[in-house]
Formats: sequence, C-alpha cells, structure tokens
Amino acid sequence: ADGKIVGWYQGHGELGPRALGNRSVLMDPSIPNGKQIINDKVKHREWWRPFGASVKEDKASQYFDLDYSPYMLYSSNVLTDDMPSITHVDGTCRHHTVSSEQNELYYKLLDRFESKTGLPVLLNTSLNQGGKPICGKPEQAIDFLKATDLDAVCIGNELYTK
Repeated sequence: ADGKIVGWYQGHGELGPRALGNRSVLMDPSIPNGKQIINDKVKHREWWRPFGASVKEDKASQYFDLDYSPYMLYSSNVLTDDMPSITHVDGTCRHHTVSSEQNELYYKLLDRFESKTGLPVLLNTSLNQGGKPICGKPEQAIDFLKATDLDAVCIGNELYTK
C-alpha cells in the first residue's frame, strides 16, 4: 500500500506457467508508472511485456470481464482505469482469481491490501529476475532481495527488508 515492491514466498511452490501467490513479486497496480519501476528495479525485462494480477475471486467481476480464472491462463478486459501497472496497451490483463478455499493466506493478504487501499487487486509476477528460474528455496529468495531493488521479501511469517 506504500508503493513498495515485495517478494512473497509461502508454502509449496506452484506447478505450472504462472506465479499464483506462493512465489510472487507483488506491487500496488494503481501506481501510474509501476510497470517501469518494477522492470527497472527487479525484473529487467522488455518494456512491452505486460504484468499479471491477482484479484479476490468474489470481487473479480468489478475489475475484469472474466470473474473466474484461478490459473492466470486467459487475458480479459480491464473494466476500470485505476490499475495502469497491470493494464496492457490493448486494455487487457492476464489475471488470477483467488478464493479463501484455494489459498487462504494469499486471500487474506489481498483482503488486507483492500482494507488499506480499497483495491482487492495486486500486480503479481513470478519471484525471479527476467530469464532466471523462480526462487525455489528460502535462501534464493533472500539472495533475490539482495541482488535487486526489491524492498522486502516475506518468507513464511518473517519479513526481510533492506
């Protein structure tokens, strides 16, 4: 909520092509130049590549024209103009819906972010630098924090900052 870029390392890693809330880099999607900030400080990838988002499933239809997308496989139209960091040039975003049954801890994080900002959505990208593997061990997440301008990483119940 303070414009920080935070690594989120929780439980078991996901299996598949996307970060679904256990190995993620998270940021407020309402930051106007957030895409450039996260690229410059953390991801170091091509400027044109879009970032995905995580949204509370019960609020998804207020922000996207697809209200159920638990695996971040489909692009949908963004229905508001207050999330420039996740809205691609064509007005779409590949988002991921989160229910409390699917991932209780991540849902609680989205709920807490919503209570502070009014927005139940976070920019969500994989916990890695561009072209490198996703962090698979806590030590790799700490190294990732040290090697980038990530502001913090939360591993389990511990928050590590610079």
